[in-house]
Amino acid sequence: MPIIEWRDEFSTGDGAVDHEHRELIRAINELYDAMAEGRPTDETLRSLGEVFARISAHFALEENEMREASYGDFSVHKESHEELLDEIRDIMDAYEVGAFAADREVFGARLRDWFVDHFSTFDRKLHGVLGAKSRS
Repeated sequence: MPIIEWRDEFSTGDGAVDHEHRELIRAINELYDAMAEGRPTDETLRSLGEVFARISAHFALEENEMREASYGDFSVHKESHEELLDEIRDIMDAYEVGAFAADREVFGARLRDWFVDHFSTFDRKLHGVLGAKSRS
């Protein structure tokens, strides 16, 4: 069962961004399932690293768009990105030493809560502004 399911409220109005967000959700759900199946720690850590890399790349592109558009809420949006990346690094560190291996529910809840909040607030607002600027 997926930990995060796509909701209409996540939609930014930008098809490419929404597709990328759906792909991030898919990768997180696959990682969550792998943890539930009890896959070996090294495989799970590789998957965590892959999710981290994909999210980092997405954030870098989004932050570049914000800079180019002189987006007024850049700093607070970027701070939200940094908080999630720090959280994933903490999870990776804890998983590596065995402190997180049996607690996939906490892992899933942390990611779900962050994404639900971020997609439906920060990203929706950002892409609403970017879309309005591109139509001007």
